[in-house]
Amino acid sequence: MRGVQRMIEEEAYCVDILTQISSYISASEKVATLVLKDHMDHCVRAALEDGGANAEEKVRELQEAVERFIKLD
Repeated sequence: MRGVQRMIEEEAYCVDILTQISSYISASEKVATLVLKDHMDHCVRAALEDGGANAEEKVRELQEAVERFIKLD
């Protein structure tokens, strides 16, 4: 983000700034996908194996996280 801010301050060409922002968004979405997958593979899976109220809470959290993630598009 600092790079985009610097580009704006330096009055870089608008299309170049938009290209940089697009790259940032794409990279952020990839990282978010990895974090979401890791959360499912570890936190949610462990809670489901343990069962009980914690499992229900983790599933609810996962549902909310997926809803937030989908709204990124």
